[in-house]
Amino acid sequence: MRYRFVILFALALGIVHAQVNPEDVEIIRDSYGVPHIYGKTDADTAYGLAWAHAEDNFLTIQKAYLAGNGVLSRWNGKKGIGADFVAQFIQSAETVDRLYHTLSDEFVEVIKGYAAGLNSYAKHHPDEVMIPDFFPITPKKMLIYSQLQLFASNQGDKLVEAIYNNRIDQYEKPIHEDVYGSNLIALSSRKTKIEESFLTINTHQPLEGPTSWYEAHLVSEEGTNIIGATFPGAPCILTGANEFLGWTHTVNYPDKADVYQLEMKNKTSYIVDGEEYQLVKKKAKMFLRFLGLQIPIYKTFYQSIYGPALKNKSGVFAIRTPSTTNINALEQWWRMNKARSFSEFYSVLEWNALPGYNIGYADRNDTIFYISNGKIPRRNPSYNWQKTLPGNTKKTLWDSYYTTKELPQVIAPQAGYVYNANHSPFYSTAPDENPNPDDYDKAMNYETYNNNRSTRLFELLSDKDSLSYFDFKRIKYDHTLPTPLNYNFVDFNALYEMKPKDYPDVADLLGDIQGWDRVASADSYGAGAFAVLYYTLGKYYSRLGPSKTFNPLLIYTCLKVAKKHLLKHFGMTRIRLGDFQKLVRGDNELPIFGLPDVVTAMRGNPYKNGQIKIEHGESYIALIRFGKTKTYFESVISYGNSSRPDSPHYTDQMEMYQHFQTKPMWFDREIVLKNANKIYRPK
Repeated sequence: MRYRFVILFALALGIVHAQVNPEDVEIIRDSYGVPHIYGKTDADTAYGLAWAHAEDNFLTIQKAYLAGNGVLSRWNGKKGIGADFVAQFIQSAETVDRLYHTLSDEFVEVIKGYAAGLNSYAKHHPDEVMIPDFFPITPKKMLIYSQLQLFASNQGDKLVEAIYNNRIDQYEKPIHEDVYGSNLIALSSRKTKIEESFLTINTHQPLEGPTSWYEAHLVSEEGTNIIGATFPGAPCILTGANEFLGWTHTVNYPDKADVYQLEMKNKTSYIVDGEEYQLVKKKAKMFLRFLGLQIPIYKTFYQSIYGPALKNKSGVFAIRTPSTTNINALEQWWRMNKARSFSEFYSVLEWNALPGYNIGYADRNDTIFYISNGKIPRRNPSYNWQKTLPGNTKKTLWDSYYTTKELPQVIAPQAGYVYNANHSPFYSTAPDENPNPDDYDKAMNYETYNNNRSTRLFELLSDKDSLSYFDFKRIKYDHTLPTPLNYNFVDFNALYEMKPKDYPDVADLLGDIQGWDRVASADSYGAGAFAVLYYTLGKYYSRLGPSKTFNPLLIYTCLKVAKKHLLKHFGMTRIRLGDFQKLVRGDNELPIFGLPDVVTAMRGNPYKNGQIKIEHGESYIALIRFGKTKTYFESVISYGNSSRPDSPHYTDQMEMYQHFQTKPMWFDREIVLKNANKIYRPK
């Protein structure tokens, strides 16, 4: 009763005024529980999206908002302190207050609608509310949360961690370990040889949590009709397709965040170009929980002209990243939802509000497109931007950005395909049509490497002059490692030069791996041996020198450890991949395909009985065909569209996912109604 009173009182204050009538919102659940949400306005559909997503995963939405607003530790104490500190350190609330006027009136109505939907759900389900006085959710709280997500996507949280742990002197912007992976592929009729273009959505995200996918279909009388996926707490689709066009993302790694060491004059002031500046002292407030009590703790940080700053034993360091300079990313995504042509879509990209992410695109007009998107600063070429920068000169204080047209991109290539697997934008189509790295400033620090997935995708996409839709699906679901291995962050190809007779105590394991066809099938013994060795190698990665190369002696050590693991937990040295790694939710436990950095990438953590549980990789998958007058959409998600264990949709897509199957989705209301399992209004 106390929860209900607190929420009703807060809502009665009129803090959020929604212009949504729930009678104008209709939710149609299909046989897999996916919500098809209809409204008169986009604000109506946002209201319905909030309600439907809360029905399926209210807990994660709340956790995300609590973390983004710097109060997660009020709920789970020590485990929330890190997120709470970063959220307050980047001063999202101040940024949102300062820039709220930059949002369009139309989008403000959308986020008001979403907030109203969440608040209405909380009002009707008070026992599910984690922290009652955090409600009502407001549009500003939503935007504050999005700032934390975007800061983390720019690797800003890694810089905060390095400063906090006094390791910034060792920090150098790394080559990223693309074993988690995401893929995008788009084909035009030049490759399909029919009047259709194809697009795959294949982002590899955590299977649970605040960056796990939720599928929905949004329709309004204001021109929205889009199918795709979104993150908990977002008011629109983040990757998907409407009847005219579609897009997807992979993470990219140009230089999107910098760290500066300030030249301190004393404890409170610093020198820039001979002029004295004062550090502005601030305090982050977090909480520990003890015997049911919330105990506040505080951490001091500062504001400098370069950005927020922290002190450690080595000095004072500031972080600067474009993700904190605007609050328009969600509005840009919303406008991408509504674009109907490539020119409209590209015009929205020119907002330059998304701080990163590769984008792959296809449409019904046979245009395919790739861009290594981002809000990339124009930097002084006289400095090494991969290391800590001098914070005593404005020559390192960037304040302008490259335009969208100045970023690496490919539009309608003659080869008929574009692709990306978190690798270099300079390998995104046929070799003679790729962007030229010499055309881009070195300080942008674009990736220059390939990885296993990109190597394999290029091999498959360039192998044939024409690719049918069957071929397209086969490529998307490929789970073969290339020869030689091409992990961009480590080399252990010496494994294949070792002769089993020279290592008799591990000859059986070594022989299985060397004789393996490199296909990561769940029933493969070679893949099982390789997987156990791979996770063992990871434990020894820190022993490698700058070359990041495993020599035969260290591989031999890892083979012995892997064999010991197999004998201890399985009683044998030959197991199938699916014996070792499992897709698990609730009582469902399935043997599963995939390995780190195959196209169908899978990554796991220790589970039980020597096994691993897959927690990251293939998540939401969509395959789209754009014809001249009709768009076809099929999809699957790793578990099901609900995170509630008592829901029939908690695990109902797991077996489809396990067997590389998909379900159809529909833009046409008549077909949606024919496949409806439940029709209701959110009230």
